[in-house]
Amino acid sequence: MADYFALIDCNNFYASCERVFDPSLNGKPVAVLSNNDGCVIARSNEVKAMGVPMGAPYFEYKKIFRENNVRVFSSNFALYGDMSSRVMNILARYCPDMEIYSIDEAFLHFKGFDCFFDLSSYAQEIRTFVLRATGIPVSIGIAPSKALAKAANRVAKKFPERTGGVHVIDTEEKRAKALRWIKVEDVWGIGPRYGNMLRLRNVRTALDFSLLPDDFVRDSMTVVGLRLKHDLMGKPSIQMEDIKPKQAIACTRSFDRDYLEYSDLRERVATFSCEVAKKLRAQGSDCNLVQVFVRSNPFKVHLPQYGRSVCLKLPYPTNSSIELTKFALKGLSSIFKKGYAYKKAGVIVMGLTPSESKQLNVFHNSDPRHSPLWKAIDRINLLSGHDVVKLGGQDLRRKWKMNRNLLSPRYTSKLEEILKINVHDKEEIERA
Repeated sequence: MADYFALIDCNNFYASCERVFDPSLNGKPVAVLSNNDGCVIARSNEVKAMGVPMGAPYFEYKKIFRENNVRVFSSNFALYGDMSSRVMNILARYCPDMEIYSIDEAFLHFKGFDCFFDLSSYAQEIRTFVLRATGIPVSIGIAPSKALAKAANRVAKKFPERTGGVHVIDTEEKRAKALRWIKVEDVWGIGPRYGNMLRLRNVRTALDFSLLPDDFVRDSMTVVGLRLKHDLMGKPSIQMEDIKPKQAIACTRSFDRDYLEYSDLRERVATFSCEVAKKLRAQGSDCNLVQVFVRSNPFKVHLPQYGRSVCLKLPYPTNSSIELTKFALKGLSSIFKKGYAYKKAGVIVMGLTPSESKQLNVFHNSDPRHSPLWKAIDRINLLSGHDVVKLGGQDLRRKWKMNRNLLSPRYTSKLEEILKINVHDKEEIERA
């Protein structure tokens, strides 16, 4: 019986989500933009082949996209988040020990599975079912450690014709071959800074890194780097992580335009406060500190610049949207200055404590009526699919005020935008 880890990675996830509901995009170049349609954050293989880098400013590549008929979309996070949940729910059926690593990646711990399954066939079954159930193609890498599973996944994704989208590292020969092919700066957890340092010492590949002395790696990259080295050697050192409550929650956004008036910023900060309060309630936490910041547009150098933040210690722990908004707006009023063009603001809550074990104050406490109120409101908003109940200080028509001029429909999370199918009767089909 052996331990194996699998990394399941959705291929070009955002682009794949768009293709699920518009099959005419299959085989065509697709790019997805960041908030406010600023930068490219997702590229189909066809766009990558054009040499368009990740994070490329959209305005600089508009002409290239137009000339090459690239379909460009604003980021549709409601759709992507829902499709991610569907994929993760399917993966959970195949292995009880799962770590969701990102919106499009998850680790599965196949402890002892090799006694009952051929892991390559099992992975192909997972891949086939995910594709059939969601339309999302995935690549799967399997190996004796998480870092090696990452490496195996790169092989599976890079050579889909040879691997069928699945690659298993189960021999020393396969391990060495995979690591020899991966550049050291591309190794999970190393990145450009450590990559440059290692290249100066003639360490060019993942295999070179795995052969370094332990003392050198520990001194240069701390114990975290040493665990990574052992993982790449096939000695599991990076363990599966349980989902832990966040220690801070933030909601920050750039605006669709420059805001000059306090009333505009007030509405945005109220919306951000409600968003972080909802996240606090979802993980069963209260906050004791709230930070608010505002910032002008740094790219408009011809305009006066201003940016400031304030952190407030709350008189009592709370996760009520009403109370958090009241404190956040108090902070905003203390840092707002007229005469500046504001482009971004945010609310961050810190000092999180469990909601069920509050330390009561003699003089000031959270209103006990708020807890059942927000429990009911959260349920209503969840069942409706979007926030139909809001505070009076929020914009009742729009939650996020961003430039999203190329947004696709929210096919799975908004009833008005559900995919419509025209069904013809049998005689009409036969005539056609």
